Amino acid sequence: MGAVLSPLDGAGLRTDAVVARISAAIGLGVITDGEQLPSEIDLANQLGVSTMTLREALAVLREQGLVHTKRGRGGGSFVRSSAEAVNTRSLSRLQQLSVEELRDIGDEHLAVAGTAAMLAARRGVAADFARLRALAQRLADSDDAVQNRRADSRFQIEVAVCSQSARLTRAEVNLQAELSALVWLPQVGIQSPERAGRHLALSMAIAGEDEVEARALAEERSATDVRRLIALRMELIRQ
Repeated sequence: MGAVLSPLDGAGLRTDAVVARISAAIGLGVITDGEQLPSEIDLANQLGVSTMTLREALAVLREQGLVHTKRGRGGGSFVRSSAEAVNTRSLSRLQQLSVEELRDIGDEHLAVAGTAAMLAARRGVAADFARLRALAQRLADSDDAVQNRRADSRFQIEVAVCSQSARLTRAEVNLQAELSALVWLPQVGIQSPERAGRHLALSMAIAGEDEVEARALAEERSATDVRRLIALRMELIRQ
């Protein structure tokens, strides 16, 4: 929660940035369906923005169907997000991205994920390895599309946490917010057992302190994801 809803750095339009950050928290499962968001004052303070900016962002999120607001006693803003709604928004988002933009995002994730995995193998401890295995197993045991996506994202963020780099962790959180829902579009064709197998292999490389193998596995996964997204984007162009 702290990593996702951390203060904004001031880049870009503030309202858009708040929308993106809250959408990320919902998409990554940090705030779950039906859960109430913090009060406007608390959430604005967390993100380092004015309450006016936050209210503008909440209005956008309501239009997108991500939150709904209740008035009166027991009121507030609550998360409302289904797999169908997420997929619809993600497909629309993919159509807005050019192949060049997808490649750029992929290049950034390749660098972040590979370096985080390498450092996790160098710096990780036993408790880290146990968390990684548990997250990989959660993905292997799940047959729910939303839970699969969230378990996948949580694993990749946890690898960054194991790297003991705050900057890499923030970068991975931001990239997961941007990529996760796209990568798990049904049209991309990711299979959770195969994905879980990749994660288990990576967790073993990290636990074995094999920096070269850990980096290679993380980079291979990232590159494969972007190739699939670019292929889907090209297919959408032809339609």
